[in-house]
Amino acid sequence: MSTSNPRATASALIAAAGRGETEAQTMLGQILLEGHGIVRDAKLAFTWFGIAARQGHAMALNMLGRCLEHGWGCHLDLPAAAQHYQRAAALGLDWGMYNLANLLATGRGVTQDHAGAFALYQRAAQLGHAKSMNLLGRYLDEGVLAAPDRQAALHWFERSAQAGDFRGQFSYALRLLEQGEAQHARHWLQQALVGGNLNFLRAARARVMALPGCADLGLAYHRRAAELGDTDDQAALAALPA
Repeated sequence: MSTSNPRATASALIAAAGRGETEAQTMLGQILLEGHGIVRDAKLAFTWFGIAARQGHAMALNMLGRCLEHGWGCHLDLPAAAQHYQRAAALGLDWGMYNLANLLATGRGVTQDHAGAFALYQRAAQLGHAKSMNLLGRYLDEGVLAAPDRQAALHWFERSAQAGDFRGQFSYALRLLEQGEAQHARHWLQQALVGGNLNFLRAARARVMALPGCADLGLAYHRRAAELGDTDDQAALAALPA
């Protein structure tokens, strides 16, 4: 299947989905959400996820949960989202575990359950899920359920960073700075900058600016946030001397 020609890929997925191939149905739903090679249509994406999910496709179940959690092409329904994540997690999908854990950790749509969230993050992390590795590290670092275990937390932060999660890279960089490994930390702060989304950059930019010897990186975080559409950063940077 072509990946260099999005329109051709979309056409191939439409044909395969019509033949009943659940993987293609799920991928078609994904590109409909993103508008990649096809007109964006969240409602139709939700429909295709549902078709594949009814045949037991784990990622389709997870994506139905995502739609229900965020109101993409459907009414927002957090309890229903949790149910779909649970079904995906029961099928062994790391993303289902991670998304259900997020709801349990915050008590959105379900009763808050830190022990349940921790167990799911741990299962997903052991499967190689980078974002879960970072959150497992945070639970261990902050001692949410037991005494803090900073060495174990550092292990998971490092694994998350190496696996490519920008939040894990940021967590690992902060711990490296605590240990006096400034150059190593700067590397991971730079990696987090490259991969980070706008919400992350907004939350991290002031903290980076305040870190010892990282003012230049802090400015780079502000610039990247401006590039991604943050109006406050755009205005602040425009006011700087040329």
